Amino acid sequence: MTTPSFTFLGLPILSVLIFSPLVAAAGAMLIGSERLLRGWALLCTTVVAALSLPLWWRFNPETADFQFREQVAWIPFLKIDYALGVDGISLLLVLLTTLILPLCVLASWTYIKTRIKEFFICLLVMESAMIGVFCARDAILFFVFWEAMLIPMAVLIGVWGGPRRLYASLKFFIYTMAGSVFLLVALIALRLKTGSFDLGGMVGQQFSPVFQFWVFAAFFLSFAIKVPMFPFHTWLPAAHVEAPTAGSVILASVLLKMGTYGFLRFCLPITPQATLALAPWMLVLSVIGILYGGLTALAQNDLKKLVAYSSVGHMGFATLGIFSLTTQGVEGAVLVMINHGVTTGALFICVGVLYERLHTRELSAVAGVGKLMPVFTGFFGVFCLSSLAFPGTNSFIGEFLVLAGSFAHSKWITICVVPGVVLAAAYMLRVLQRVAFGGTSNPVHEGLQDLGWREVITLTPLLVAVLWIGLHPQPVVGVLHATVRNLLLQVGPLVP
Repeated sequence: MTTPSFTFLGLPILSVLIFSPLVAAAGAMLIGSERLLRGWALLCTTVVAALSLPLWWRFNPETADFQFREQVAWIPFLKIDYALGVDGISLLLVLLTTLILPLCVLASWTYIKTRIKEFFICLLVMESAMIGVFCARDAILFFVFWEAMLIPMAVLIGVWGGPRRLYASLKFFIYTMAGSVFLLVALIALRLKTGSFDLGGMVGQQFSPVFQFWVFAAFFLSFAIKVPMFPFHTWLPAAHVEAPTAGSVILASVLLKMGTYGFLRFCLPITPQATLALAPWMLVLSVIGILYGGLTALAQNDLKKLVAYSSVGHMGFATLGIFSLTTQGVEGAVLVMINHGVTTGALFICVGVLYERLHTRELSAVAGVGKLMPVFTGFFGVFCLSSLAFPGTNSFIGEFLVLAGSFAHSKWITICVVPGVVLAAAYMLRVLQRVAFGGTSNPVHEGLQDLGWREVITLTPLLVAVLWIGLHPQPVVGVLHATVRNLLLQVGPLVP
């Protein structure tokens, strides 16, 4: 079966997607006008998004092979290659990244008022690194992109964040850097065993159970911090609360997915025996994360903290599906990753809209704004229903598949997850009720303006994604099926 090729102006498309934002960042350095800077960032991120769309149409979902491949010797004496390619899983994550960045620019249009040039340069550099992570087929290239996104994200939080931005930025940097050390050690160990940094060459090797255990442990520490899994989650609420709106959206929509993507790309195919042996413990940690995230979110009065802790619970569903090691579970996990990126990103934009108007994120202070902002409340209501996995929204099908897959693996684990589903409904319906209707002592919101055209344009694509995936998920699931089945065959006997 042939692998489709795709070029733009004679250049391979994946390299174009990775390096176009860097070129745009260099161009931004030459622009002095703040208005032109905003327009330039929006134009460039929109062009990258448009260039990524043909990947969807040209992708062949019937094969599990990596497509749109590129490979050039980079550092020959170390056997490090510049190797790129996407399968069904990485395709969806690349598209999520490219399509969310223009919305981040729009969400920052009036939110960011200082150092605008530097802000958009950070966004563009991060876009390059994030796309590179999902396309890399060489372990060192993956690590380079993995590390490249760390500094601009820390700068986004530290420069444009809230009152405790330096604390949050430093905590994010230390946690992520600590995880990266373990990742690098594991990659070097694999290089010594296989003689190459090629990820494809690491799959299917007969490593000893002890070696697999230690490599899995190193991978786990790195990726669990990024997800973040309980108990490595403590950096996330601080980073979300202090980050500007675009930073929170990128964190929720893309960066957290790097952790679950790492589990899928490294742990399952490279250390299959360790994965099978340790999967029950991973499921237990996932259940704890789901319940902890739900209970903590229920106790929050700060909207950003609430959405941040809900992310711990939602990403627990993703790891639950991955380590159920079933076709339905892993497909559901990838859908949870995509849907969480859409829905939680939209919720953070909505929280940013309220903060721009009221300069507070306290639930008690924003109660009842729905009476003056009906358009906003319509958008916010759909995203809240999506977050609690209401049938007909995108999150429902992902969580349904995860629960079906985990039930095939362990009925007791699935039963333990049920309270987490109830908690999600409790905290999201509480928020929706308070924001839309308030209470008997609503704050005074004189002169509060509803959404403007820019904000409607920002939220509409996310609303379309919520309903499209929710009502017609087959195109997304169809892209995943061959890739997921091949991935699970590398782990062990295939479970439906």
